[in-house]
Amino acid sequence: MDVDVIILCGGLGTRLNSVVDDRPKPMVKINGKPFLDILVDYVARYGFTHFILCTGFKGDLIERYYKNKRGRLIFVVSDENEPLGTAGAIKNAESFIESDMFLVLNGDSLCEIDIEDFIKFHIGKGALISIAVTTMESPVEYGVIRLDEDQKIISFGEKISGSENDLINAGMYVFDKKILKEIPSGQKMSLEYDLFPGILDKGLYGYITEKRLLDIGTPERLAMAKDYFREDKK
Repeated sequence: MDVDVIILCGGLGTRLNSVVDDRPKPMVKINGKPFLDILVDYVARYGFTHFILCTGFKGDLIERYYKNKRGRLIFVVSDENEPLGTAGAIKNAESFIESDMFLVLNGDSLCEIDIEDFIKFHIGKGALISIAVTTMESPVEYGVIRLDEDQKIISFGEKISGSENDLINAGMYVFDKKILKEIPSGQKMSLEYDLFPGILDKGLYGYITEKRLLDIGTPERLAMAKDYFREDKK
């Protein structure tokens, strides 16, 4: 598919320091395989071939690993000299983005949605940004999102108390390239805290899925991810 894929790999991963502190979070091994490989393999099933890896903390490990990859997939590394946040990292990678819309994924989580359907939803809504949203039993640590009847996002909150029926950000996005005009160059900026709340009137939509959100952000969730992918191989 002729749509670029940006994977955000620059986080410090401080909550994982007790179990792993020698590599970026996306390179944490899941049953012998870097989580980032699992994420790339899933997305590549849908025909995506051009991956832009936004790196920061220990980004040289990611660059060395993917520089030696051979095959039909193309990997480009966009490194940060200093932490720029999730939105800032995307702006930093602007020169590598070739497609008019592009997929953005958090490098430490996966929600196994139908990505082809996700993109069709984005195009059908004429959205500036589409965000995959799902539910979770305990959504307190995640961003609670409210939609109207047309699935347009009307409020975007991070880590607020909510019920198990609340929709949360699943960390998978489709962006129209026009969004890059809204992000200043060289400045630290977060998608969740800074960008999204300020542009709700410009066409942000929530793609609802019942698929489970898996992330490796804490030792407990890392253990759950290892169990899930071990079961997935059976």
